[in-house]
Amino acid sequence: MLSKPVKPGEPLVTHIYTADPSAHVFDGKIYIYPSHDLDRNHASNDNGDQYDMEDYHVLSMEDTESACIDHGEALHVKNVPWASKQMWAPDAAYKNDTYYLFFPARDQEDIFRIGVAKGDSPAGPFLPEPQYIPGSFSIDPAVFVDEDNRAYMYFGGLWGGQLEKWQTGKFIADAEGPGPDEPALGPRVAELSEDMLTFREAPEEIIILDGQGKPLTAGDEDRRYFEGPWVHKYRGLYYLSYSTGTTHKIVYAVSADPKGPFVFKGTILTPVIGWTTHHSIVQFQGKWYLFYHDSSLSGGADNKRCVKFTELEYLEDGTIRTIDPYDK
Repeated sequence: MLSKPVKPGEPLVTHIYTADPSAHVFDGKIYIYPSHDLDRNHASNDNGDQYDMEDYHVLSMEDTESACIDHGEALHVKNVPWASKQMWAPDAAYKNDTYYLFFPARDQEDIFRIGVAKGDSPAGPFLPEPQYIPGSFSIDPAVFVDEDNRAYMYFGGLWGGQLEKWQTGKFIADAEGPGPDEPALGPRVAELSEDMLTFREAPEEIIILDGQGKPLTAGDEDRRYFEGPWVHKYRGLYYLSYSTGTTHKIVYAVSADPKGPFVFKGTILTPVIGWTTHHSIVQFQGKWYLFYHDSSLSGGADNKRCVKFTELEYLEDGTIRTIDPYDK
């Protein structure tokens, strides 16, 4: 389905609800891989039960002034043998002449795992592997393919994303997070195998430091990690951006190594309408763009969101100019 030409700060599509956009440039176009919010009414809770997504659609734009195309359903939970429900925020990558769709879902025991599906086209459809990635857990996979062709997956989310439950390396259903003065939980990173279907190594926790070299604490909700990791590279440095969750910001940290540690730098996006905030950053035709979502299309419903984009700017020192999404 084709929408009218879109502008920065406007929903890319309005015929369905979309969220959690992962944007990439494939074949000279921008392809966006969002989650697909269903038009259902739910009460919100901290476990995220209101986010009951079942499938994925792929969107694309010829450029940032063109209409956005919905290529239709690319993958449905009913076709994923190991998954039971909640197809949350996905990502995509291209390697080995193949397009890969990475996605989280709850398995048959209600534990979030991360799966992978393959396709011949960036628009899908995608054929899922029969099992989730061995050793995977939690949510929000983001895959970064570096200039040396090594691929890394970043993932993890608190609360409904179950990251707190994996602190020992095993799933503990009643585990709680660290205290306010203790180091915050960081996202996980693992290098992917050459075929992109397994981890080459056990996932590692990423440490995010303040300007004095100390780990951010769990009580530092303005800066600490909550969910939605994304990594891009600028001037030879790795930029890890993520959602702070409870304080509803997109912030970022920088490192010379894809596995960190990362040093906190600042805020990219101030709070949007709705509880969640989730994003991606992509370079296209010499400019950088931030893709994000809010709940403006539904009038504020947490589980009915819409994907948008805006230009992202770097200052001379490599820091990112903070964006107010509603600043006219």
